[in-house]
Amino acid sequence: MNDTVALLTARGIACALVTAMLVLATQAARAETLDSALVKAYRMNPQLNAQRANVRAADEGVAKAQAGYRPKLTASSNLGAENFNYRSPNPQFGTSLTQPRTIITDQRILPRGVSAQLTQTIFDSGATSNSVRQAESQVLAARENLRNIEETVLFSGAQAYMNVLRDTATLNLQKSNVDVLEEQLRQTRDRFNVGEVTRTDVAQAESRLEGAHSQVAAAEATLKGDIATYRQTIGVEPKTLAPGRPVDRLLPPTLEGALKVAFAENPAIVAAFHNVDAAELQVKIAEAALGPTIALQGQVQQAYDNRVSNDQLFTASVTATLTVPIYEGGAVYAQVRQAKEALGQQRLVAEQTRDQVRQLVVSAWGNLDASKAQILAAQAQISASEVALNGVREEAKVGQRTTLDVLNAQQDLLNARVALVSAQHDRVVNSYQLLQGVGRLTLERIAPSSERYDPSVHYEQVRDLWWGTQAPNGN
Repeated sequence: MNDTVALLTARGIACALVTAMLVLATQAARAETLDSALVKAYRMNPQLNAQRANVRAADEGVAKAQAGYRPKLTASSNLGAENFNYRSPNPQFGTSLTQPRTIITDQRILPRGVSAQLTQTIFDSGATSNSVRQAESQVLAARENLRNIEETVLFSGAQAYMNVLRDTATLNLQKSNVDVLEEQLRQTRDRFNVGEVTRTDVAQAESRLEGAHSQVAAAEATLKGDIATYRQTIGVEPKTLAPGRPVDRLLPPTLEGALKVAFAENPAIVAAFHNVDAAELQVKIAEAALGPTIALQGQVQQAYDNRVSNDQLFTASVTATLTVPIYEGGAVYAQVRQAKEALGQQRLVAEQTRDQVRQLVVSAWGNLDASKAQILAAQAQISASEVALNGVREEAKVGQRTTLDVLNAQQDLLNARVALVSAQHDRVVNSYQLLQGVGRLTLERIAPSSERYDPSVHYEQVRDLWWGTQAPNGN
């Protein structure tokens, strides 16, 4: 019996070795790699594509702000009808028989005309220039937010990929354990029939087998959830997945170096300081409302039937206007104070973001070190559990160990193998999380040959557009 169980256990060991490497199939040439899966997520993830659209919308803010430099031209026309009936005493009445008592004036005209007005702002106390600079800062912040979403999606893709690998390997281990326990139960029943063991031993083997069936069902349910998450993040169903590998080559060698890189390159921090710049410019924009403005206005008008039938009127004018605000009821002052408070808030948010990134990097660094140690410990635990299981089996042959002892030793070995699979999973995921924390989880570093979305292309296309409602992408 023990030899048969040992054979099944050897099969479980082979399975554990395969799953410890996190391989789903031997067809490596056709397998999906972690890098290729992340490229698919980069291209197809709806959250990422939505954020790209948000950046393109932010680009239009610069074009809107630029409009303050440009002239504004309006045209209007009018058309109406007028009936004029006027009666007055005739001062010549009575001087002759032909003079009527009342003079009647009855006129019907169609007043109509067209006009055009051109307005050009000459000086606005810096409101337009600061608005343009603010819009540019907002574009830069939107790009950093896009990069932050890119890193989040890539990390989620790596995590989903490794979860499928881990839980597939765990399911295989649990199925192998069922095979071992089924053989263990069969042999225990045979020994019970010849009086070598008691009914208690059989019940213990049956209980452990049913528990193994439960673990298989739980592992299958977990794997189904992983597959759904993979589909949501990557955009396709997982098929044959190649082993996942950590990205240690892209990581700074020390924690201090990682923090230095994170403070300089993490997109959340960079976006926060662009928001600070935008808030500072908002203060200047609000203050500009207290300053004078100079505008030049030109107007032409052509009118017909303006006063009497068939008359014509043409006017043209050019006017320079200086506007100096004296008192606005306090609203502008409140806007300036409000903008200053918003600036203080953005500075505090930037500091908070730095602290959050620091916590993330330190935590990820510690988790990565822990997962490396866990792999070594799990490997040592497997070796020790194998030795212990073989020893318990030999002792059980001579009656020094019970069936329960053998079952417990088998369970210890299974737990060690599952722990190794989990530690190898964590090793890869934690390396990606640390790379995300320092701000370097980008497509350029993971898959340098892949085509990257360039947000500056749309920006250059729309920044100086004077007219047109069609977006560069055809929308």
